[in-house]
Amino acid sequence: MYLKKIDGPRAVTLPDGSVMTRADLPDPDTRRWVASRKAAVLRAVRHGLLTRDEALTTYSLSAEEFDSWQAAVEQHGEVALKSTALQRYRQP
Repeated sequence: MYLKKIDGPRAVTLPDGSVMTRADLPDPDTRRWVASRKAAVLRAVRHGLLTRDEALTTYSLSAEEFDSWQAAVEQHGEVALKSTALQRYRQP
C-alpha cells in the first residue's frame, strides 16, 4: 500500500480518546457545509491535524467564515454550527 507524503501528522488523538485521521475530514470539493463537517474541520485545526491555512486553502473558505465558525463553537459549542440555530446563537 502506498501512502502519499504529507506535511504534518496523519492522525491525532482527541481529548475523548478517539482518533481522528485525514480520512475523517470532509471532501475538499464540499459545497454544502452541515454542522458535522464544519465541526470536523474545526477539530482538525484545533488538535493539529491541519493548519488553519491548510483548511482555508483546501476547503476554499474565507478567513471570516472560518473565524465565525470558531467563535460560535467557543461561545456556544458545536450545536451553534447548525444553520437552524443561527437566530438563537448569533445575536447582533
